[in-house]
Amino acid sequence: MKMITFKSIAIGLALLGSTSIFAQDIKKINTKTSKIEWKGEKLTGSHEGTLHFKSGHLKLENNKLVGGEFIVDMKSLNVTDIAGEGKQKLEGHLNSDDFFGVKNHPIAKLVITNVAQKGHNDYGVIAKLTIKGITKTINFDIEVETNEAEAELVIDRTNYGIKYGSGSFFDNLGDKTIYDDFEIDVELKF
Repeated sequence: MKMITFKSIAIGLALLGSTSIFAQDIKKINTKTSKIEWKGEKLTGSHEGTLHFKSGHLKLENNKLVGGEFIVDMKSLNVTDIAGEGKQKLEGHLNSDDFFGVKNHPIAKLVITNVAQKGHNDYGVIAKLTIKGITKTINFDIEVETNEAEAELVIDRTNYGIKYGSGSFFDNLGDKTIYDDFEIDVELKF
């Protein structure tokens, strides 16, 4: 009679892999068709634009969201609501150290750390967001379908050392005040 040892069980489990036990699925995004749209507001109006993903995926177990990680190419920052010299100046300023410091911080990263199912395809997410080398915890909701997912995030830029024009840090800005929160609409395609 052959004896089953702990070592043989461990080897067997390793060969099976965790995907057999938990039915894991990594859904990689299509970086060409996935979208990031941003909007920032100031006292006298707003600006909007786009960013592109370098990479990203959602992790599912038994068809339920359990994690994910995304890398955003900050060099792709684009202003879409104005053209010409004004567009170039604003993009240059947003890329500067006053805002995102893209030369020294060419990527932003989001890692999903905790997920709670709120409905059939709806989840509440806790994630670590890194911008300009500073990592903070954020919360948002995401809806995950078979071939796509959508989320809206509101980010306080001052949490990442971006204080330029913030009424929270500077007095007497008047109509030059830029609001601390900016909005990100994300559409993921798999």
